[in-house]
Amino acid sequence: MRQRVARVALVAALVAVVLLAVPLALVIRAALFADERNELEREALAAAVRVSPQFAAGDAVELPAARDGELLGVYDTAWQRRWGTGPAAADTAVHRAATGKVAQQQSPGEIVVAVPVSDAERVIGVVRASTDTGEVWKRILLAWLALVAVALSALGVALLVARHQARALTGPLEALAATSAKVTEGDLTARVAPSGIAEIDQVGATHNDMVERLGGLLRHEREFATNASHQLRTPLTGLQLGLEAALSTSGADLRTAAREALEQSRYLQHTIDEVLRLARTEASAQDGPAIRSVSDVLEQAERRWHGPLAQDGRRLALAPEPGTGALGVPGRTSDQILDVLLDNARRHGRGTVRVTVRELGGVVALDVEDEGTLTLDPYALFARGTTTGQGSGIGLALAKEMAAGVGGRLGVTRDHPTTFTLLLPHQGEGPGRPS
Repeated sequence: MRQRVARVALVAALVAVVLLAVPLALVIRAALFADERNELEREALAAAVRVSPQFAAGDAVELPAARDGELLGVYDTAWQRRWGTGPAAADTAVHRAATGKVAQQQSPGEIVVAVPVSDAERVIGVVRASTDTGEVWKRILLAWLALVAVALSALGVALLVARHQARALTGPLEALAATSAKVTEGDLTARVAPSGIAEIDQVGATHNDMVERLGGLLRHEREFATNASHQLRTPLTGLQLGLEAALSTSGADLRTAAREALEQSRYLQHTIDEVLRLARTEASAQDGPAIRSVSDVLEQAERRWHGPLAQDGRRLALAPEPGTGALGVPGRTSDQILDVLLDNARRHGRGTVRVTVRELGGVVALDVEDEGTLTLDPYALFARGTTTGQGSGIGLALAKEMAAGVGGRLGVTRDHPTTFTLLLPHQGEGPGRPS
């Protein structure tokens, strides 16, 4: 493309030079011939001044010196040359000048100018000046050579400018192509740098926006898959363990086991719904989370986590302040965030896990505390991939996103004992446990 751009610019410059140089060459030719005729006329007039009225009677004429290659002569009314140089007999130009007017004549080989000599309003002779056209053509050719040199210089400059402009135009496009190739190979961090050319920069900005959006969509898909696998792992494990225990224990109450399995499956469905709701980029008002009472949320959390903590020899303590149990909070979101916090306390904390609930003027504060000590930077805890053990480092980041999705906030309030605080807007009194 760079050669094509340079070729187009060079052809345009060549056409412009030709369109300018050809008329200029013709003007130079006409101007030099006109100058030569004017010069011959001046010299003929200067010679005519020297012809005396007694010329016809035979007085001598002292003509000025002629230039190299120039013929200067005086002719009488008998059409014969009396003095100077030139043809012996008068030619057409001399005959025309005898009428009292300056006559000019040009043939392929000669330029002739004839000036009448008058006395008492009567033509008594004619001064004829002529020169070979070869001398004029020499000057014309020299001028044309100079014109060609200027034209070639202009074309050379045009070629340099064309190559520079071709690089300036194609360089950003080549960079855009290289960036697109990187994106095709999977590098979604590649971006097009500004080039200073508005049109190309607009294309580059559109390309960058496209890559940014594409990267966001891919990141969103990866996070959705990661979030779903993280949130479904624990309830699926609990469901499998419950069913295996019912099948392996003789005399087990299968009806009770089935009821628990059904409750676990419902919770799995709620988990899927919550993860899908979080994955939507444009959730409508009716997509908002269902409201449940704090007491119901705590009751369900205790049913899910009392057993796993007890198996580790640890205790789960629930301590809601008076009057907070009836407050309404986003139920499924609260379940998911509490699961993440309780699972984090089980994996990385120690001792008793305590959940307290406070009301802070329109906001419900749920504190999840254990007897461990936080060793990581509290800000780094919520970055995806940050973990101090065998965990995936996803839970806390996901919980923070879920809290923000319902207008809440999750953070670390103490590092010893380790305490996470979840702030959620409450909706007055919430309904009880959903069916």
